Amino acid sequence: MRRQRLNIQLKTPEQIDLMRAAGLVVAAALARMREAVAPGITTADLDAIAESVIRDAGAIPSFKGYHGFPATICSSVNEQIVHAIPSPRQVLRNGDLISIDCGAVLDGWHGDAAITVGVGDVDPALLRMAEVAEDAMWAGIAAAAQGAAAGRGRLTDISHAVETAVRKGGRYGIVDGYGGHGIGTEMHQDPHVLNHGRPGRGPALVPGMALAIEPMITMGSPKTAELADGWTVVTRDGSVAAHVEHSSAILDDGIWVLTAPDGGRGRLGDLVTARQPATSSPA
Repeated sequence: MRRQRLNIQLKTPEQIDLMRAAGLVVAAALARMREAVAPGITTADLDAIAESVIRDAGAIPSFKGYHGFPATICSSVNEQIVHAIPSPRQVLRNGDLISIDCGAVLDGWHGDAAITVGVGDVDPALLRMAEVAEDAMWAGIAAAAQGAAAGRGRLTDISHAVETAVRKGGRYGIVDGYGGHGIGTEMHQDPHVLNHGRPGRGPALVPGMALAIEPMITMGSPKTAELADGWTVVTRDGSVAAHVEHSSAILDDGIWVLTAPDGGRGRLGDLVTARQPATSSPA
């Protein structure tokens, strides 16, 4: 089923089960990369780890070949916000902050998630920014779950919740023009999910919707520039950025964070669907 106008793809519970399988592949790849992040490792090394985990699971990297993108992950370091291309020349240094975005497609269904990780001894202010971004992401996911449960939720309720959490967390720039998206049989689908805005607008939040919610915030200005490689987006003022993401699906009885090993239970409690067991071992 597809809603008209924005062409929003609504999934059946069985299709969401398939998306969960893809999401767990992404979760496993990100967990392996998180463990590997350390001074001296290159972003190309991390890319190789991700591709190995994804292919060993019988899945395919979503990013590789997407509009010509040459790698399995996006590995954005410090002032790089999103879409940075892994390189054997990009060596992580003590004090860096890296955002790793990863996607996989399994049996025709996509998973997409991102984490921000400190390298070695990192300025606590940078780690705090990454924590605020993660809290804002979970606030957005909770808003989607609560709005759908109440039967009156709208898309921009998510945007407003993300923005409110960021503003509560401190003086950070919220990157404009980049945000979350629908996900399913394609990695990027309608609707676009901004990380700021007034609530109560846009399509209704209904069962069957699957959304990737991904705050991107900076220590300084939210203004961006794209590098000559045609992919890497950086902060115009050189300030450090953080980017986090989870893919979630709305069901009749709650939300399912498809790329979280526990389905979101630890952060969202009873807002999570019963399709996700109350206890779950990490992927």
